[in-house]
Amino acid sequence: MPRAVALAEMKDDLSKYLRLAADEEIVITRHGRPAGLLVGFASEDDWFEYRLEHHPEFLRRIAEARAAIRDGRGIRLEDVG
Repeated sequence: MPRAVALAEMKDDLSKYLRLAADEEIVITRHGRPAGLLVGFASEDDWFEYRLEHHPEFLRRIAEARAAIRDGRGIRLEDVG
């Protein structure tokens, strides 16, 4: 479960929470209610993977590939190479 931190507390020490966010998502709360999410990255590779996993074109292509496999239009791994 992600850590929840009040916005007022986070503003006082953002760099601390950014470091913590490299290992866990931090839910930012306002008046006790979730208002945002702080996601940190331990490396540039983590940043690249996050961008790829959330890129609309990439997600669309994955969905199309999954649909093709469900419809029997995929290629078996054994048949590649």
